[in-house]
Amino acid sequence: MLKKYPNRRLYDTTDSKFVTLEDVKQLVLKHDEFKVEDSKSGKDLTSSVLLQIISEMEESGTEALLTNKVLQQLIRFYGSGMQGLASQYLEQSITTFLDQQDSLQRQMKKFIDTTPMSVMKQLTEQNLNFMKSFTEPSSKTKDDNQKK
Repeated sequence: MLKKYPNRRLYDTTDSKFVTLEDVKQLVLKHDEFKVEDSKSGKDLTSSVLLQIISEMEESGTEALLTNKVLQQLIRFYGSGMQGLASQYLEQSITTFLDQQDSLQRQMKKFIDTTPMSVMKQLTEQNLNFMKSFTEPSSKTKDDNQKK
């Protein structure tokens, strides 16, 4: 749990120390769960702190993730009948994007880990199993022969 004080400082109640926005960003990157509360009112300030981090990242000089066009469109959603739907859509879209990214990374790792020898081994095993299916009598044929 993080507490935000009137002087805009953030205090980590778990570790008993003040933290920076960079520290909070690292919590996000590590997938650590946290909540930011106003020290006096107890109001949840997590979203505003996360928006602060995004704002700093957008201004960092690297290519912006949120273009002016995207930001303008987001502003137009606020107060409209589509606000709730837009929020759900964005969350689901990002989740789907991340799932696809994970899948692609797993496929690339599998491809990179695959050596010519491992491919040859797999093909050889498949061919041997295929040949065995022709050379070994089936269990039904064995049963039939035993009955005779």
